[in-house]
Amino acid sequence: MKETGYIQIYTGNGKGKTTAALGLALRAAGHGLKTYIGQFLKGQKYGELESIKKLSALISIEQFGRDAFVHVSQNPDKQDIEKANRGLQTCLKTMLSGLYDIIILDEVNVALYFKLIKEKDVLAFLDRKPKSIEVILTGRYAPESLLAKADLVTEMKEIKHYYSVGTKARDGIER
Repeated sequence: MKETGYIQIYTGNGKGKTTAALGLALRAAGHGLKTYIGQFLKGQKYGELESIKKLSALISIEQFGRDAFVHVSQNPDKQDIEKANRGLQTCLKTMLSGLYDIIILDEVNVALYFKLIKEKDVLAFLDRKPKSIEVILTGRYAPESLLAKADLVTEMKEIKHYYSVGTKARDGIER
């Protein structure tokens, strides 16, 4: 990708933030662009892990979370902090490697919200973005500092969701 790369944020309380980022990766692969996806707070099996294996020449994915749902509070677990910070460093190294056109930090906003990583470190990450790299940050709770830094911000707004009537996450749809 030789053109200017932008910073995009997909945030809000509605469904579809990760799905939108994955859709962008799929579209980019169709044009021969390479995408790296770092998933924060995720370590469990999601459908995208299997499908991305089939596109591994163009899309790479790593998870920086435990293999169970992370329930974070005001006092995050030391292991979750270490995994998130290691993940951010891996994403930075990967972005600077020159091997990828697009870098996706999936659920990074949630990692910030629960204080697993520092806002200043994500801002420093963005400051080091090479001009031609597209960076996408997903997750609820995007802080104002990131919104101000972004070139594109999309807020997913929940109007109605079947979770509210007890539907659990389904394979192939939510995970």
